Amino acid sequence: MTTLAFEPGKTYSAAATVVRGASLWHAYTVVFAAACVMIGVYWDISWHMSIGRDTFWTPAHLLIQAGGLIAGITSGYVALRTTFRGTDEERNAAVSFWGFRAPLGVWICVWGCGAMLTSAPFDNWWHNAYGLDVRIISPPHVVLAVGIFSIVIGALLLTLAQQNRANDDQRRRLAWVLAATSGFFLMNYALFLTEYSEKQRMHGALFYQIVAAAFPFALTSVARAIKLRWSATAAASFFTGIMLVEMWIIQLFPATPKLGPIYQHLTHMTALSFPLLIIVPAVAMDLVLHRLDGRVNTAVLAVVIGVVFVATFVAAQWPFATFLVENPIARGSLFNADNYVYWMSPAYEATTRRFLPPAPGDPPIAVSLLIATAIAIVSSGLGLQRGEWMRKVRR
Repeated sequence: MTTLAFEPGKTYSAAATVVRGASLWHAYTVVFAAACVMIGVYWDISWHMSIGRDTFWTPAHLLIQAGGLIAGITSGYVALRTTFRGTDEERNAAVSFWGFRAPLGVWICVWGCGAMLTSAPFDNWWHNAYGLDVRIISPPHVVLAVGIFSIVIGALLLTLAQQNRANDDQRRRLAWVLAATSGFFLMNYALFLTEYSEKQRMHGALFYQIVAAAFPFALTSVARAIKLRWSATAAASFFTGIMLVEMWIIQLFPATPKLGPIYQHLTHMTALSFPLLIIVPAVAMDLVLHRLDGRVNTAVLAVVIGVVFVATFVAAQWPFATFLVENPIARGSLFNADNYVYWMSPAYEATTRRFLPPAPGDPPIAVSLLIATAIAIVSSGLGLQRGEWMRKVRR
């Protein structure tokens, strides 16, 4: 790696030179690939909810795998080009792996592409060996989820490195691209936790504890990394916007269930539920960071953010859950509260009209929310540390 000597009082433009020499096109390509993957995942879940398990060659599956291949093939090309024909600036903005050189995000995308391709035959074998499943979390789906998560992380790191090396003119544009990529990052968490985020669970302890474990980490890490004043809000806005647009559009497509038992005679695609109101604690988190970041240590900041996250999320999601479960207005396409899966029996359908009772032995909800707050504090602390590391990513 080339060593640069800096003289006091002299202005350098090395950062801008590195960005011009680096593969900006690749960062944008991988962000596009991440968009294909995440849109495809949402589409695929809706496909299973509406039609059932179908051939591997469904449009949703093809879109997911196409996104993985775009990220993997272009990343492999960048690794070979950087290693054998890269400029000094490109090689200095890369990490070494088995003698090859490329940005860190490239290697993560290559690995993610491999995991996604591996998951396809694994999933097919799993269904042939053990039958159909209707759960999101199964061994082959976990392999796929890890691959998808790697593609999104790779896109995040590639865009992040470009933002951190950019001059002032480029930095703001890249920061908005990074905010959009962070929206896919949040979407990945939300989709994987779908089974724990049903509206009838939203007055229960487990729901808030799982949300407290996942989202404070994601929001605080990108809030510190994105060079925008309202960074957490921007990321949560992209997440909410993407989920809402997909929810509204996918309901417009016709669909007929193909797999028994069929209890709900659907004529159109069933979309996922209304997205979680993560944007509310994201705004509160930005306000806390504006006031306290840099003025108190990370431990104190994590405590404040964890408490604020749970308080604001419960204040928003709890009454909204009541609206989704009990208000007839919520059952239209706008709020999508009656998104019944074709195999949902009348007995199970009845459970969607009320909140699930606490499990035997569960502590009072106030105690459970205190536990969720403790989890959020730990999650926020880890996210703040990761965000501090992300500020330093240059390659």
